[in-house]
Amino acid sequence: MYEEILYKLSKSNFRSSFKLKDKDKKYIEEKGFDTIKQHACNFIKKRIAPAVIPNDGKQTPMKGHPVFIAQHATASCCRNCIYKWHGFKKNVELPIEQQDYLVNLIMKWIEKQIN
Repeated sequence: MYEEILYKLSKSNFRSSFKLKDKDKKYIEEKGFDTIKQHACNFIKKRIAPAVIPNDGKQTPMKGHPVFIAQHATASCCRNCIYKWHGFKKNVELPIEQQDYLVNLIMKWIEKQIN
């Protein structure tokens, strides 16, 4: 399931331009995958899942945390991108299943970057 969407995303010039830098990889190594996944869960829950996001389209920085980079690479950075690439409706709170899907996709992308 994740491989197919990651393949499609890799064909986008914009999405495929995002890569983890050495400092991001070191941060992941220091914190561990469980902590990074928890960060992803928190970012998705607080910044992406609500039905109304006042700064939608601008809530995910382009750098500063490996999950932010992964969100842009996986089109899980804002509700417009999520709708376009994943088909999740805008203006409704994302159910936990959709949040989990996005978190797992982010983590899959990060694992690919590390390996």
